[in-house]
Amino acid sequence: MPKQDYYEVLGTNQGSDAQAIKRSYRTMAMKYHPDRNPGNSEAAEKMKRVNEAYAILSDEKKRSLYDSYGHSGLEGYT
Repeated sequence: MPKQDYYEVLGTNQGSDAQAIKRSYRTMAMKYHPDRNPGNSEAAEKMKRVNEAYAILSDEKKRSLYDSYGHSGLEGYT
């Protein structure tokens, strides 16, 4: 399965500032959190994607690499 655009996952765009990204993350986390959706494997999978997207977009260095090179810019990044 191809990776989905991280901005799309969080419902933001590339021009969003850190505050907007954090706000979107919190909204999505509340919507898809496993405690709010017990037994819903689809919500759990979406929550994993939301967490992954936020981990990249909330880190300035990773976000810069992602903005420049997409998912391939993050391969092998530690």
